Amino acid sequence: MAERRYIDAINLAHHEEFARDDRVVVLGEDVGRKGGVFGATAGLLEKYGEERVIDAPLAESSIAGVAIGMAANGLLPIAEFQFADFIHPAFNQIVSEAARMRYRSNNAFGCPVVFRTPYGGSHGTALYHSQSIEAFYAHVPGIKVVAPATPYDAKGLLKSAVRDPDPVLFLEHKRMYRIVKGEVPDDDYTVPIGPAAVRREGKDLSVFAYGWMLHEALQAAETLAGEGIDAEVVDVRTLAPLDTTTILHSVAKTNRALIVYEDNRFCGYGAEIAALIAEEAFYDLDAPVIRLGGPDVPGIPFSKPLEEWFFIDRHKIADAIRRLAAL
Repeated sequence: MAERRYIDAINLAHHEEFARDDRVVVLGEDVGRKGGVFGATAGLLEKYGEERVIDAPLAESSIAGVAIGMAANGLLPIAEFQFADFIHPAFNQIVSEAARMRYRSNNAFGCPVVFRTPYGGSHGTALYHSQSIEAFYAHVPGIKVVAPATPYDAKGLLKSAVRDPDPVLFLEHKRMYRIVKGEVPDDDYTVPIGPAAVRREGKDLSVFAYGWMLHEALQAAETLAGEGIDAEVVDVRTLAPLDTTTILHSVAKTNRALIVYEDNRFCGYGAEIAALIAEEAFYDLDAPVIRLGGPDVPGIPFSKPLEEWFFIDRHKIADAIRRLAAL
């Protein structure tokens, strides 16, 4: 089994799905000759041609709308947005059209579109290239939202998303593209959309994270193991639908919960997990649920010191774990 980078696992999933089903197409800005802004679609144009690999104008609403039209006519489109910040012009197409297609048609039609986009901050990308958008879309019934954290999951979940009969928003924290590596089978496999994964067993408290935050949480947990605090780390990985069973089982086991996410803390995705635990597992808790999210400022600053101030890292997570363990 080969070790691959996160971005290479995504590229491999594209190639395998293109070879598996000739209805699969990709469209977006620079997905053809350039191979995508980060290389996710590299090699597809040379192998499959311009009818299946379509460079689109700088018009995100059009990219989403055309993809929805393709799906309505029997294709399986993957629409790439270069950065999550650019997806906002397509919000109405995704929410009002794609997400509601099955409900509006009384279950007569689905809308099998994958909307792929990098999200999150890294390396001074600042405003317009660093936003976390998951809470906007996880709020909307009718669209699934996934945020894989490992190369294995990136390939398996993207293949599941392509084969899903309804729209899927596929989020890739761009810090992981070339840093995170892992074993990825060359065989055809899928990772089901829905189940979370316990990445580290523990007994003292539970940490819930996804995307890049999972890796920071795992490193924090390993550090604190040396201090006698045994943290369980759960990779949420599918934000909608949410795996409530795994979350509640973990809380029942450890009796304490910390939720970590990079998005602004106020009304961020972690609030949903916190509410779930409060409603369904209140009597399992020995301490209040803690949310550790990004500061409530409009965007991640360009300045290096201010960027570091914004980021949730292993040190901040470790501090939160110590605080929770002491309650």
